Amino acid sequence: MLAQPAAAQAVQTREDALMQDAGEYARLYGVPQDEALRRLRAQHDSVATTDAIASRYRDRLAGISVQHRPDYRYVVYLTGDDPVPAMRIRAGGMEVPVTFRTGAKASRDRVVWAITYHQAAIRAALPSPPSMGLDPRTGELVVIIGNAIAAADGGAAAIDAELEKLAGVPVQVRVLERTDVNLSLHGGGRLSGVNAADGKRYLCTTGFAVTDGTRSGITTAAHCLDDMTYYDPERRPTPLSFVGQWGWGYHDIQIHTGAAPERPLLYSDTARTIERPVEAQRSKASTRAGDFVCHRGESSGYSCAEVELLDFAPAADLCGGPCLPTWVTVAGPSCKGGDSGGPVFSGTTAFGVVKGASYRKDGSCAFYFYMSLDYLPAPWSLLVDTAPRSDPGLPSAAAVGE
Repeated sequence: MLAQPAAAQAVQTREDALMQDAGEYARLYGVPQDEALRRLRAQHDSVATTDAIASRYRDRLAGISVQHRPDYRYVVYLTGDDPVPAMRIRAGGMEVPVTFRTGAKASRDRVVWAITYHQAAIRAALPSPPSMGLDPRTGELVVIIGNAIAAADGGAAAIDAELEKLAGVPVQVRVLERTDVNLSLHGGGRLSGVNAADGKRYLCTTGFAVTDGTRSGITTAAHCLDDMTYYDPERRPTPLSFVGQWGWGYHDIQIHTGAAPERPLLYSDTARTIERPVEAQRSKASTRAGDFVCHRGESSGYSCAEVELLDFAPAADLCGGPCLPTWVTVAGPSCKGGDSGGPVFSGTTAFGVVKGASYRKDGSCAFYFYMSLDYLPAPWSLLVDTAPRSDPGLPSAAAVGE
């Protein structure tokens, strides 16, 4: 988000940010606000523990997921039959069960390798390219196809068998009439520009403040226009200077600079009346299926939902050709054209920037997908807030490495 006058917006504390997200959690899962808040604190506090579990069982690990119903717990899915006893961890002021399931047919590493190595063959085996990714809940390579493909090829079960033989890992075919697209040109702020090719005005959303060690900038999606103007909530324009864009394979990121230094803040409400500090960065490796994350897009506003697929490769050639399986999907129904480049976050932790979405035939959002901030182009890194929230001055910033 570009710099604003110091008193223009209310800046949240870390607790304020969690309270706002907990309100969405409580609404979606039908739990009291205080329980929602405890669970979100646990989600953040448990990362080091689940990372340690992932490291310990790396050779057997099919996936780690967050369960929200009927109770809150973490589920670790492993290959092999050797049992691992359940445990309980203290996180966020509550005790959270961790259960271990065995019997997965392939490890996460093996499924990701299969997507990478066999992506071209899987695309060639079907009438049109599918999207695909890892479901950590089931340890399967999920392949998403349309109804017409399923009907023409003998149904999902027949395609399952064919693709499992091809990829050598368990496959789950999901039938969904959808179209994967980059979210059209429309952290959490409004960008606008005119496309010289067609003379039309397009919109995008800003993501996070970044630094290369000597200057600061703001991110958006690479497929947005290069010549963009930032508009604050009062519609005051700030011309931007284009630094560069990276849009191949596993990248969809563009960086601009403004006249003033960037601040590590993002808008966290639909109306852009609340600023939220960015204090940390979540890596892709530490992200779990079921993590509750939020995003703000210029078209869809503020909303929250669960992470679904990891190591996702969209169906269309959205990355200068086929995309690598590096993207992360988040459940709909809130995404629209114009959200491209917007921030994905939970509390005051940054996860990534929105690239695109999968839409159903009726135009509704099935899910959106984002680029992890792990893939910020060197030497750029995330700016984070290190100032106490009681400080009335501008927050200071430090860099978080890739």
